[in-house]
Amino acid sequence: MLSSFLLPLVVAVGLAAPAAPQPKSEDIEACLACHGDKSMSVTLPSGETQSLYVDRAAFARSVHGGKLGCTDCHTDLTEVPHAAKPFQTRREFTIAYYEACKRCHFANYSKTLDSVHYPAIARGDRMAPVCVDCHGAHNISPPNQPRSKISQTCAVCHQGVSATYAKSVHGRALIEEKNADVPTCTDCHHAHDIGGPHAPGWRLKSPELCASCHANAGMMKKYGLSTNVMQTYLADFHGMTASLQRQQSAEGARVTALCIDCHGVHNITKVNAKNSSVIKANILKTCQRCHPGATENFSSAWLSHYEPTLKNAPMVYAVRIAYMILIPFMIGGLVLQILLHLWRVVVNR
Repeated sequence: MLSSFLLPLVVAVGLAAPAAPQPKSEDIEACLACHGDKSMSVTLPSGETQSLYVDRAAFARSVHGGKLGCTDCHTDLTEVPHAAKPFQTRREFTIAYYEACKRCHFANYSKTLDSVHYPAIARGDRMAPVCVDCHGAHNISPPNQPRSKISQTCAVCHQGVSATYAKSVHGRALIEEKNADVPTCTDCHHAHDIGGPHAPGWRLKSPELCASCHANAGMMKKYGLSTNVMQTYLADFHGMTASLQRQQSAEGARVTALCIDCHGVHNITKVNAKNSSVIKANILKTCQRCHPGATENFSSAWLSHYEPTLKNAPMVYAVRIAYMILIPFMIGGLVLQILLHLWRVVVNR
């Protein structure tokens, strides 16, 4: 009953929603009469020069070209000549207009309020990134064309992390091989609701981030990689501990090893690379980060995310098969004994 009552209301609201702004060619031409001049600029009180030039061709190629007019974003500039603005620096100029995006992109704008960047903006950090820092202003293009553009955008502020990522197995595949399958910054940190590594629970969620690709059978088949990494991790001590901890607390205290503790974060390498932290020659040092007293035999108990087989860890495989047979036999025998005992009690009555 409730759904049948609300449906017409929802439809009516949908029909009443404002249509997307239509391109205003006259508006654009009027603005470009002045702003199409490459020499047009203004000197701010800080001594900085702010260019007021708009490249007609770049705007036409942008995602907004042919869709929006100048005053759709610059809603306050309705008179010519424009009223003077109290901007002291170029950064103030940029920040003053960044919320113009939310008029059309309110869902994504709302997500930015939960990002790691927004608290910096809220406390007055004028260097924190806003929409135009990542997307541009008049030359906005799809963020993933090419896909490597995503990491290049983040590198403007995060140069150290970007340099490390570029040398990793993921970064090399993306930048050198143009491989679209590998993760970029936004695959792990998201785009608008960007999560920081110190956010509550972020660390404990990292195995899920890795599994989003490494548990994908179709993708892993292309590269000859095992898809059992998540399953085998959750089956061992570390994975079980992480699962229990996540259910009990979202604070992400360091009590067990996660994917990033062994493989790294931005510096992930191929598992058989010479500098890999999980290669046999280096695995003991990796274990000793959490287990200082670990001996050479300590790491031998780890099966490297592989299921035990007759070829790989035959002893473990044999014990596993034995338990698979023995445990059901013992439990079945116990249940049968109880049933026979109950039957004898009933018969003797």
